[in-house]
Amino acid sequence: MKVLALVEGASHVCYRYRIEAFAWAMAERGFLLETEPLDRGMKRLAQLRKARSADVVILQRKLLPTWQLALLRRWAKRLVFDVDDAVFQRDSYSRKPPESWSRLLCYWATIQAADAVIVGNAYLERRTAVYVDAQRVCLVPTCVEPRRYTMALHRRRGGAARLAWIGQESMLPSLDRAAECLRAAAARAPGLRLRAICSRYPTIDGVRVEGRPWSSATEAAELADGDVGVNWLPDDAWSRGKCGLKVLQYMAAGLPVVANPVGMNREMVVHGETGFLASSPREWAEAIGRLADDPALRRRMGAAGRRQVEEHFNATTWAERFAGLVEAIALGRAPSSIEETDDRKECDALVIPSEAKDLFRADPSLRSG
Repeated sequence: MKVLALVEGASHVCYRYRIEAFAWAMAERGFLLETEPLDRGMKRLAQLRKARSADVVILQRKLLPTWQLALLRRWAKRLVFDVDDAVFQRDSYSRKPPESWSRLLCYWATIQAADAVIVGNAYLERRTAVYVDAQRVCLVPTCVEPRRYTMALHRRRGGAARLAWIGQESMLPSLDRAAECLRAAAARAPGLRLRAICSRYPTIDGVRVEGRPWSSATEAAELADGDVGVNWLPDDAWSRGKCGLKVLQYMAAGLPVVANPVGMNREMVVHGETGFLASSPREWAEAIGRLADDPALRRRMGAAGRRQVEEHFNATTWAERFAGLVEAIALGRAPSSIEETDDRKECDALVIPSEAKDLFRADPSLRSG
């Protein structure tokens, strides 16, 4: 049997961690993974047409124009939508308001058309289950393979310690917004450096930035040469849709984490055990200063974080779950259900206008198989 993955790019972080990492488990169940990074324009039609020869099609993140979604639904025997971001709205750094009716309607149409939706965290699970049968929504968190990461040694002390931040260029604005917190930490531990592992490096007044080019071959080693992982997220719905990959990578490398209590930061960082949740510049300075001065504390927290990754966010464990879902969907069985919760009933999802639903229902080619 064949699984066709329609993705943003073969090197895109979401594909590498949410589909490619599970390819071996799908192969063990007899599935051959074929990947198509979606092209632009009319070239995309030939890619969508390949769905006819696949047993399962996984559309990752991409919100297709309605006419393309209709063709994909018509050609796909089974269609899965995989999402690890709040793609139904604009991101935190857009100059426009976060709510986008066009994005939300495309999202609604996509999950209505899909036989199953695989989401990366509980927030996305709740938001999606507002619009479709909860039994079609499955939670598979973004995971890492701990064995890829060498544990940090934590030999530095005080101002010699290095903060670590890893991410895509699109996430650099988060460091700008965290600048005051980072400056307070640098003032608390003079000489402190921020190691930015990215394709471009930030400039933050009062903070020494040490740029390191990102590559999949070196990212684990670069993190293991740090001392404290940092993550800052705006307190908004887009951030609540993020799946915490940075934090997972820090913990897999044995780094304690300092982060603000937003979204997956709040869920992944166990305050006082795997790191510290800090809101104000003063709290950031105290947390980072304490960790910089105490290598033994960093080792202890880093080891606890590594255990958390191994037990709850291990790619090997979740690969079996993912492959099982794909197999169930290919055989026409409903994916595992999720329990109805009060949180889901009270979710702050926007209501889809009835006129939009009527237009969707008028086109039977958009309905799930």
